[in-house]
Amino acid sequence: MTNSTRRRALFRADQVRELDSIAINVGAIAGIQLMKRAGRVIFQQLRLRWPLAQKVFVCCGGGNNAGDGYIVAALAAQKCMQVQVLSAVPTARLNGDAAAAMQFALAEGVQVTEVDDWASCLTLFDEQSVVVDALLGTGIKGEVRVEYERAINAINAGKARVIAADVPSGICSDTGVVLGAAVKADVTATFVGLKQGLLTASAPEYAGEMCFDELGVPFREAPSPLASAYAEVQPSAEQITRKSYRLKARPADAHKGLYGHVLIVGGDAGFGGAVAMAAEACARVGAGLVSVATQAVHVAPVLARLPEVMVNAVASGQELEPHLVKPSVIVVGPGLGRSPWSEQMLQQVMKTGLPLVVDADALNILAAKPACSEVERQNWVFTPHPGEAARLLGCTIDDIQADRFSAARAIQAKFGGVVVLKGAGTIIASATETLVAKVGNPGMATGGMGDILAGIIGALLAQGLGPAEAAGLGVCVHGDAADLAAFDGGQRGMLATDLISHIRKLVNPGVPSGG
Repeated sequence: MTNSTRRRALFRADQVRELDSIAINVGAIAGIQLMKRAGRVIFQQLRLRWPLAQKVFVCCGGGNNAGDGYIVAALAAQKCMQVQVLSAVPTARLNGDAAAAMQFALAEGVQVTEVDDWASCLTLFDEQSVVVDALLGTGIKGEVRVEYERAINAINAGKARVIAADVPSGICSDTGVVLGAAVKADVTATFVGLKQGLLTASAPEYAGEMCFDELGVPFREAPSPLASAYAEVQPSAEQITRKSYRLKARPADAHKGLYGHVLIVGGDAGFGGAVAMAAEACARVGAGLVSVATQAVHVAPVLARLPEVMVNAVASGQELEPHLVKPSVIVVGPGLGRSPWSEQMLQQVMKTGLPLVVDADALNILAAKPACSEVERQNWVFTPHPGEAARLLGCTIDDIQADRFSAARAIQAKFGGVVVLKGAGTIIASATETLVAKVGNPGMATGGMGDILAGIIGALLAQGLGPAEAAGLGVCVHGDAADLAAFDGGQRGMLATDLISHIRKLVNPGVPSGG
């Protein structure tokens, strides 16, 4: 049904260090040369984005990240810009390539100041200046030390534009969490291998716009033995976008039987809107048939909104059973609630061998039932938000957000199938791969968005996509539709149903969508 292409490799910090080592030791690219290339990229981005900037302040620490900063300072001096290095640590701590970079900057006449009182720098960081954050790189362990925290706070309190070298200082490049304090950058220039943590958790809020440069390290087209050496460093994850997938056009003799029958099960008393939204999204993505099993009170309202959908009143698990014969996919959870009725619905659905999308209270019921902790199947997709993920693993939301990659993989290992851990930088984990989709916008922080996503994924499963493929494409379509809705009317006040008209365009090849 689709052809998967165009994925970008993501790496942990230790893997990027290994790539650096291979480039230096196997590829014979000197470390100082990589540093100069990184500094040049940062300086080019600075000049491109803020060509009228009058002053450049390079804030440096004591590691190789500082070396990138000293190179930037030297390049700025060569262009006769007003530039000053502000060091958070004694410069005597520098060694190796970073010390060589500092000497390069000094040779160009750059002033280097060791700063104790960072509050005094606030007047420097004005609207006419740019700050280069070269304080801390990917090697940070634990929360930032006080000397760096003071520098970070000063940068954030200033009015200057900020460009971060490799990662915003204080962000864990493996998980995206803030390690006590972090620089809020307008742009982050990151190098060699794209760090997985920059795409999820808090990192997107701090990284700003990202640009990536391999620094001429020849990953794919290198002559032997460098190519084989790089092949040993397998990505920890991959970034996907909607362009990573391509839905095929439908044949001229298509009929609804080719595109599956999705049953949406949910809508306990008071929650009928959830099944209606899931059903409408499912139909708009192209499922051949969509039906709903819900409480009797919701039948008329759902039919009034969606006359194309078959809506059945079910008062018990026994009444649901005959409706489980014809569907090819079941979406269970939207508006399901946690009543005895809800549990009966889920019990009956679980007896089928059909592909499932398990969302919302269906996840909460599974988490609350000890007997379900042993349930594992490969043809379902879980779509938890962090709270639901915490309940599935018996931990806290903070535990989930501290390492979203590990959390998604842990749920997948426990229950099988595919896990979609929703949030900023959605993680999609299957038995064989981990994907990250940095899509959507903060306007999606409103009720009903998860119901729309569940319906999208259900429709893609019904049309023949595998669970991982349906989850990945579904997340990207969902996020891109939200971006188009935000373009129409802004993020604040966006409703889940605002996405539906855009979803239809996004899943039809060749139809203008703005995306």
